[in-house]
Amino acid sequence: MTDGLIAPHGGELIVNLASEAEGAALRARAGVLPQLTVGSRQLADLEMLANGAYSPLGGFMTRADYLGVVNEMHLSNGLPWSVPIVLPVAAEQAERINVGQQVALVDADGALQAVMTVEEKYGYDKSLEARNVYRTEDEAHPGVKVLYQQGEILLGGPVRVIAVQAQVFAEHRYTPTQSRALFAERGWQRVVGFQTRNPVHRAHEYIQKCALETVDGLFLHPLVGDTKGDDIPADVRMQCYEVLLENYYPAKRVVLGVLPAAMRYAGPREAIFHALMRKNYGCSHFIVGRDHAGVGNYYGTYDAHYIFAEFDAAKLGITPMFFDHTFFCRTCDAMASAKTCPHSSDQHVTLSGTKVRQMLQAGEIPPREFSRPEVAKVLIAAMRVPLA
Repeated sequence: MTDGLIAPHGGELIVNLASEAEGAALRARAGVLPQLTVGSRQLADLEMLANGAYSPLGGFMTRADYLGVVNEMHLSNGLPWSVPIVLPVAAEQAERINVGQQVALVDADGALQAVMTVEEKYGYDKSLEARNVYRTEDEAHPGVKVLYQQGEILLGGPVRVIAVQAQVFAEHRYTPTQSRALFAERGWQRVVGFQTRNPVHRAHEYIQKCALETVDGLFLHPLVGDTKGDDIPADVRMQCYEVLLENYYPAKRVVLGVLPAAMRYAGPREAIFHALMRKNYGCSHFIVGRDHAGVGNYYGTYDAHYIFAEFDAAKLGITPMFFDHTFFCRTCDAMASAKTCPHSSDQHVTLSGTKVRQMLQAGEIPPREFSRPEVAKVLIAAMRVPLA
């Protein structure tokens, strides 16, 4: 790349957003096309396809790509890809759609979002996808639950996106083209990305700053698409990031963006998925911490580290930065991990998620060694719900 940044996955950004003239033509044609109403996950996928974050994908996966991803974690062209990007429909809907025709994809209000050319419609094995992608068939897993509830037929083919959803967090909603331009403007070439769906605690701050010591800049890139109902709402999390960056990070070396994708809770597979998206945004490095994208007890603590060894590093392209569980050690009087701290666990300041929620709901600020007080105050203000 002439700007010195890492190349996008596959070599170039595949932007599937229609131009103004193309969009007008598609709108004019859409009235006579069959309509499919798509849900929030597919709306998020359309935005990611539109802006190039899902490069090299040009649309929803056809059978060869879907099976390659589910079974081998690679697209049919040999590029690494770990999570299916699909458009599921009910069998009766699929019967009304012919291969080769175009369909209008609309939101719940009937507003046109995209036009898709259906190249394939095919059945698939939900249990196989659950086992391979999520490592469980348990319907209590949030990703498996969504999978089992979705339609029985998948439609595959390219899309031309005409509209994206309301631009919440617009000032932070950089497209890959925009983030790359911003990094280049700052003279950054080595950029580390950090994925989160939670407020940043001291442990997160520590590993971010350790990584920042070795690169030009940090792209703090929280996911703001669909998450579990008990996750902290995105607007609250954004307030936490803003007060943290204002008080504790060098402004010239950090960019706060948002990732509009939905969480899959696919653990190790999602760590790869998150890394590849950040590669498209211009990140050369990606932080992988403890139980990345995990939920419950479905994945081993460091399975998201081990999965990177299953890929050709050159094809993956982006460099993972692995971090162990970190904590504040009273004896060391510093943040540390098992790699750097020789002291017993009774000297480590660690709190369970349940304990933290109880403290915040009671209006109590956790120890400074665990959470910055400015972040805790934002969370306390938001957590007015009585304890169950």
